[in-house]
Amino acid sequence: MTSPPATVNPAHRRADALHERKDYAAAVVAYREAAAVSPGDPAIWFGLGAASKSLSEFGDAIAAFRRALDLAPNSPGVRCGYAEALFSLGQISQAIAEFEIAAQGDDLEARDIALSNVALLAPGDPALNNADILRVRRRWLDTVHGGIEALTPIARPPGDRLRIGFLSAFFGSPNWMKFVWGVINRHDRRRYEVNLLSDGDDPSAESGYADHDDDRIWQINGVPNHELAGHIARAGIDVLVNLDGYSFPKRLPLFRYRAAPRQIAWMGMYGTTGLDAFDWVVGDAQAVPVSEEPHYAERIARVPGSYLAFEVTHAAPDVVPPPCLETGVLTFGCLGSAYKITDQMVAAWARILAGAPDARLLLRNRALDMASNQAAMRDRFTAAGLPLDRITLEGGAAHGAFLRTYGRIDIALDTYPYNGGTTTAEAIWQGVPVLSFNGDRWASRTSRSILAAAGMADWVMPDEAAFVGTAIALARDPGTPARLAALRSGLRTRVAESAACDTATLCRALEALYETDPWDS
Repeated sequence: MTSPPATVNPAHRRADALHERKDYAAAVVAYREAAAVSPGDPAIWFGLGAASKSLSEFGDAIAAFRRALDLAPNSPGVRCGYAEALFSLGQISQAIAEFEIAAQGDDLEARDIALSNVALLAPGDPALNNADILRVRRRWLDTVHGGIEALTPIARPPGDRLRIGFLSAFFGSPNWMKFVWGVINRHDRRRYEVNLLSDGDDPSAESGYADHDDDRIWQINGVPNHELAGHIARAGIDVLVNLDGYSFPKRLPLFRYRAAPRQIAWMGMYGTTGLDAFDWVVGDAQAVPVSEEPHYAERIARVPGSYLAFEVTHAAPDVVPPPCLETGVLTFGCLGSAYKITDQMVAAWARILAGAPDARLLLRNRALDMASNQAAMRDRFTAAGLPLDRITLEGGAAHGAFLRTYGRIDIALDTYPYNGGTTTAEAIWQGVPVLSFNGDRWASRTSRSILAAAGMADWVMPDEAAFVGTAIALARDPGTPARLAALRSGLRTRVAESAACDTATLCRALEALYETDPWDS
């Protein structure tokens, strides 16, 4: 990808060398020295933005990339870097607008990056709708990954166990796979041979996997899609299941090879993939209403309960009473990723705190480790009218400490339009109710899916106005602390016994799907 032209001064040369060695912190210092000498050189600001982004200092990266664009507005590489930094701090609509501009240029690498990112980010952009999501995802696949021809099926002798291949880059990630292992661990190995195709670390007991002697683990990291498709076909995989969706988009084009007779998208899905190569995408009645089916490239399989039924195998802190019992004020909290904190979400929080003048808001995520990110967030909050003296910002932590944060939160506020998944499951497991509302797309109904299955549908409001109004009413109601205490004391048991944790039923539903022809029904 092309960066802006430059006349390199010595500090710039040193900065580039440090950047090349991945000594990003030192590179940032050198780039700033270079900028002091040559402030009109866009390449210096581009380098500063790229190094800052590598350090996850997205606030600094945004400022540097913006300066580079002022000097070289026709540089698609700068624009893509700028868009990526904007996204990382939740400015999704702005990021997509920048990617769209980059996609129009002659730089094919930048075009491919831009189209891929628009396809990835689309469900989280309030300005786009379901038809837009389908359109931009098909555009990326057809523009960048068109022309793939399906393989000729390889016949397998009848009578063997059905061979299921699960594809993921996150099998080795502790905690993140709590929606997956409850199903995979329960598959009937007398009927199914389980193959785990891993683009990341191998599955382990730490990540939640219960090892079976006959399971086959494939390490596929770095294997090109066309080669992997041949391996899958020759291995006689009958059903290939994608668990990542756009969380690892490089493997989506693999499914165009039709390496397995049946192909299913499950778990990492919160919208259409845009690929008609999938026979089914797995959802449920809460996440995907029938009225939205025309905006899906796949047939939708609705399972009982939640398609995100989960099982907690990791250590979790004990549930503690709601902090409002001691503080006398309600603390709302959001532990969602920074990229989910959209301007629309910030505006909703501002209305909640304005209507509940004693309430507080606690935010915690990994991006808030960085000073420039906190500063950028505070600037956005100030612009929206949020009272900074009632907001606590905290960075990431080890998982156990991160979960203990829920002991300082009375009610969790869901993000929109990209809801929580893992964060929603972990909040209710820690006894903290999640206030959400019914959105206009799958991504804004993942919490609805989990909460309804957990018997907490009354925490899902019909729209944003009701979400804001309910939060204010709860904060102002003197009876809320006692009701939260009663709810909290038994919530983990309720959740564990609910459909939200009924991975056995979800497992049976998926097993039935493996053997169902989607075009027979």
